[in-house]
Amino acid sequence: QVRLAESGGGLVQAGGSLRLSCATSGSTFSPQAMGWFRQAPGKERQFVASISWASGIIVYSEAVRDRFTISRDKAERTVFLQMNSLNPEDTAVYYCAADQDNSGDYYVPVEEYEYDFWGQGIQVTVSS
Repeated sequence: QVRLAESGGGLVQAGGSLRLSCATSGSTFSPQAMGWFRQAPGKERQFVASISWASGIIVYSEAVRDRFTISRDKAERTVFLQMNSLNPEDTAVYYCAADQDNSGDYYVPVEEYEYDFWGQGIQVTVSS
């Protein structure tokens, strides 16, 4: 059974930084891609960033481009989200997701329905 576990969330002041981690478990699981989504209060869940596991190709949403960095540690099967220059609009529950479909090493999914496994989510709160 594949499980994803997020860590690293919390409360930070505007302009600050946080680093989220998402570790996968499941001895034979190797993702095609992994991504981060977020859901702010009263809003739908939205795409943040994703990375192809084999090629390292990355896609960001316009809202976080140039402020957030997604990366992965293939040996540890962990994906990270470095978040800099945080502002109150970044306040949300952040979800890690994994795609196991063989869509090719250069395809990076950005839609929720493309992901097969999800973490429980972790709260990030940015105070003004």
